[in-house]
Amino acid sequence: MNKHLQFSVVLVLSIHLLFGCSKQNILLPDSNETALKSGGGGSLKPAPSVVSYLTGDGADVTTTATSGLILMGGGADVDAAIQWFLQRAGGGDIVVIRASGADGYNQYMYNMGGVNSVETIIIDSRAKADLAAVTQKIRNAEALFIAGGDQWNYVNYWKNSATEDAINYLINVKKVTVGGTSAGLAVLGSVYYSAQTGSVTSALALINPYHRYVTLGHNDFIASALLQNTITDSHYSQRTRQGRHVTFLARMMKDFNYTNIKGIGIDEQTAVCIDQAGIGKVFGINQAYFLQNESLAAETCLSGTPLTWNRSALAVKAYKINASLTGNGSFNATNWTFSGGTAYHYYVNNGVIVQN
Repeated sequence: MNKHLQFSVVLVLSIHLLFGCSKQNILLPDSNETALKSGGGGSLKPAPSVVSYLTGDGADVTTTATSGLILMGGGADVDAAIQWFLQRAGGGDIVVIRASGADGYNQYMYNMGGVNSVETIIIDSRAKADLAAVTQKIRNAEALFIAGGDQWNYVNYWKNSATEDAINYLINVKKVTVGGTSAGLAVLGSVYYSAQTGSVTSALALINPYHRYVTLGHNDFIASALLQNTITDSHYSQRTRQGRHVTFLARMMKDFNYTNIKGIGIDEQTAVCIDQAGIGKVFGINQAYFLQNESLAAETCLSGTPLTWNRSALAVKAYKINASLTGNGSFNATNWTFSGGTAYHYYVNNGVIVQN
């Protein structure tokens, strides 16, 4: 090698290491995963390799992490909320999972300091979601973040897989902070909107609560005690999603026989950060919304018929908290009480939602 070229390569590598730039890796299957049955005739095919991006120290460390949830509404990320999230890892390893995209979070998170590494793993098939090389990385994390994208990919690829088990292990056994933004937020509740057949608008959902785009799952994916009987939604005010969110709540009571249902809607550039005691604050520049049924289910919630959920104009009680850069308001996820915001109600007459 030409000595000038050699010097340039060494210099580039030194800069890469100094500033912690992301390095693309290939996670290979274990020896006992070298072949998988194809879905067709049952023939064997090689197990897939998985693309990941590592920034920082590749050696696993074990630190004292703290449990919690970060619920982010999409759009530009909230720096203060991400900083809160990283601090809870206690200097450990951060893992970001997604089904598309690349390493957009790596340098952003790593540059905030205080963590051993940030690794993004692209899990874009069910086969990859079951690989030990993937799930061990997740289990070793001191904090986990689910990026935005398409939540149906997350449900389709990760539900009933070893990746699902690893996520639930982090939440319920290892007790570290887990969260996500946009599609990553959408799958965190015990009830979730899967978007399997398409993205439903408020107008479509209200005029027909059983429109083919209204696809809900419950108690079969990510399990957090703080989000029981709860469905989340993102890009809330920016995409006028209040109507579809209320429709989801009506469907939860009708289809799943819940008597106490809850919803958390979060605007873009806004995050709800919930600590280990279940106390949350709202970070960012817009609002977070907390919905709960007042008592009785919808009067009319039928396929092909506009939703009516009036109950004396008090069908769904709501609480809105304005965000701040340092965290505003207080939300108690254990008993669903609030302070620092505004209380009001939603109700629906013949497919038209009204704020009261």
